[in-house]
Amino acid sequence: MREHVIIVGAGVGGLCAALALAARGVAVTVLERAPKPGGKMREVTVGGQPIDAGPTVFTMRWVFEELMAEAGADLGGEVGLRQAEVLARHAWNATDRLDLFADVARSAEAVGDFAGADEAARFRAFCARAGEVYRTLEAPFLRAGRPSGPVDLTWRVGLAGLPRLLRLNPFATLWQALGESFKDPRLQQLYGRYATYCGSSPFGAPATLMLVAHVEQDGVWYVDGGMYRLAEALARVATRLGADIRCNASVASVTTAGGRIDGVVLATGERLAADAVIVNADSAAVAAGLLGPAIAGAVPAVPAAARSLSALAWTAVGRAEGFPLARHNVFFGGDYAVEFDTIFRQRRLPDDPTVYVCAQDRADLPAGDVAGPERFLCLVNAPADGDTRPFGEAEIGRCLERMADRLQACGLTLAAEAASITAPADFHALFPGTGGALYGRASHGWRATFQRPDTRTAIPGLYLAGGSVHPGPGVPMAALSGRMAARSVLSDFASTRPSRPVAISGGMSTR
Repeated sequence: MREHVIIVGAGVGGLCAALALAARGVAVTVLERAPKPGGKMREVTVGGQPIDAGPTVFTMRWVFEELMAEAGADLGGEVGLRQAEVLARHAWNATDRLDLFADVARSAEAVGDFAGADEAARFRAFCARAGEVYRTLEAPFLRAGRPSGPVDLTWRVGLAGLPRLLRLNPFATLWQALGESFKDPRLQQLYGRYATYCGSSPFGAPATLMLVAHVEQDGVWYVDGGMYRLAEALARVATRLGADIRCNASVASVTTAGGRIDGVVLATGERLAADAVIVNADSAAVAAGLLGPAIAGAVPAVPAAARSLSALAWTAVGRAEGFPLARHNVFFGGDYAVEFDTIFRQRRLPDDPTVYVCAQDRADLPAGDVAGPERFLCLVNAPADGDTRPFGEAEIGRCLERMADRLQACGLTLAAEAASITAPADFHALFPGTGGALYGRASHGWRATFQRPDTRTAIPGLYLAGGSVHPGPGVPMAALSGRMAARSVLSDFASTRPSRPVAISGGMSTR
């Protein structure tokens, strides 16, 4: 009889685990409490139009190419992809603007025009350093299970890689490393923003997060129809391989018998037996007992102060005037240190926020304003206190006014014909146990690397996937966690079968 694996949650991590297991002939049931799969990769309907309301940047394409290939599918055949020429457009005021490009030489030229020849040279050196960080950590960290500590990571890197590991400066913060890399404070602020990709402050995140710069420089793609098409493709291929994806199916508890996982109980009272369970929910929800007391001790609790960023998300259909928007745009607040102190220490919405604007209907370099209404997602970082201190209408209204002020200071006016707002309390309702945190535990301090739970837990038959566990948040990382969870399940199944198979195909191959 085939082993049966239940996956709780149809986010990217859960869908990738389902796809990987179904491709190996394992019986898979995915249980999703929402009406549609996708998890944080979601879209909302505003003014009758679907708008990406989760991740908007698609990088590390190879992760999904490998996953699809192992399942006998082709990524390019499942979703339409176009490589971006412009990674993002950045603005500090009405005159200070900088585009970064997929081509390093073109970006260096833009940096030189923006900040001078010396900063252009520093930019090239920074790109080389970020690439070295990525190459040093890809195999022993991103593709492997969570290291138990610095000694374990050093052992994985090996003697040959030890000099590179020491050059990573893991005990420095990202902001300190950027101060060494650039003299222009605007460039420090630009690359400091990459800490927010992990829901963290650049003043507390480790310097190793500069690898995000390399990941984007290595390629950003547009998904035709929006990022949610990727979630649909993962679900479609997993279903084609035999996985059963059940939406509107809320899991009340994961159960055990004889010290190991034996199934789940749905909120309806229905019980489903399983040989293993992969939980693709935030680890904080597991620790809080929201999936039953039997597994609450499988992961450590995440203190509220250790949560990553939440967001105030404004999705709208309307018109833009006065600023030549690209697809991805960042409008920087005046004082980064004050902004992150306000969010993480004072636990307030920022007074002068940095604003990310995804203009979903834009291409790389528009000649002018788009004719007719278009779709926007505007994000402001916020504290993850949606469970203890929901922000009132007045506070949210003030933050939206200040967001508009920041955009107008850079020359952009957005006029909405229809709009919706998602606040930290709403994110907490969507993803229980998080307070609205979108990235699990904040990556603050060098120990943060080793504090995220691994995909394999101490409870036999229980595994984890998603952005709150190793190797971290973000679409490709969540996908990697799902592959790791599937790999662990297959390995453990093989070790308990009376006759072990010779090999398990589809391992975590390098490019």
